[in-house]
Amino acid sequence: MKDLISGIGAIAALAPAVVAASADGVAVDLQGFNSATLIVNTGAIAGAGLYDVKLQHSDTTTGGDFVDVPAADLLGTLPADLAAASVYKQGYKGTKRYIRAVITKQSGTSIAAGAVIVRGHPYDAPVA
Repeated sequence: MKDLISGIGAIAALAPAVVAASADGVAVDLQGFNSATLIVNTGAIAGAGLYDVKLQHSDTTTGGDFVDVPAADLLGTLPADLAAASVYKQGYKGTKRYIRAVITKQSGTSIAAGAVIVRGHPYDAPVA
């Protein structure tokens, strides 16, 4: 069996919670890593909620500087609407220093969701 844990750094991008409105995740610093993957985990959806998730990137941590990642810098696709009790993943291959996950409420009451950004291919391993 090969060792994966020494070569990845996981960051809670959106803490698991019941989301009743749109939510911006924390800025995740990619410095020192050569790859990143967003993993989204959903639970129950209340009130026929429609929510979507996307990746944004920036060279700063200032909220207003983040923009949606263009399709050319993404690996895989995320659904237009999140489903209950599901897991999704999307890779990032852009060149910006920071990325974040954003959940957007389209309609409904709430969704239980969380997101993790896994940074991989570190310049120096093992990753603490």
